[in-house]
Amino acid sequence: MKGATVAMLAMIAMALLMVHQTEAINCGDLVTMLRPCVGYLQSGGTPTNECCNGARRLQGATQSQADRRTACNCAKSAAGQFKVRQDTATSLPGKCGISSTIPINPSVDCNRLLDMNNNGGATTWCGVSPPE
Repeated sequence: MKGATVAMLAMIAMALLMVHQTEAINCGDLVTMLRPCVGYLQSGGTPTNECCNGARRLQGATQSQADRRTACNCAKSAAGQFKVRQDTATSLPGKCGISSTIPINPSVDCNRLLDMNNNGGATTWCGVSPPE
């Protein structure tokens, strides 16, 4: 009985890993997560708790370099569509107490996105210097 339980747990763990590996962020996800930030990104002020929670969820959803590049391209497109101010976009991670590798910038080169792990742990914004 103990062997069957261990085997069942191993199968469940493998299934969860397979599901997790196939999950990928898309533009709809990014817009949903950052929708509460639109007012702040357009007008400034202080981001809401809902905005910061969305930014944290985005950070958690972009662990792989492929996900960060996809999110970067989505954010690039959304920044132009929503007329995002660059100053508020670059200050959002700091105001929410997070670091981010996903810039919200309509002129960023997302193909230059670097992996944080390959950059000594430093935050790298897709071809843009990180905010001070």
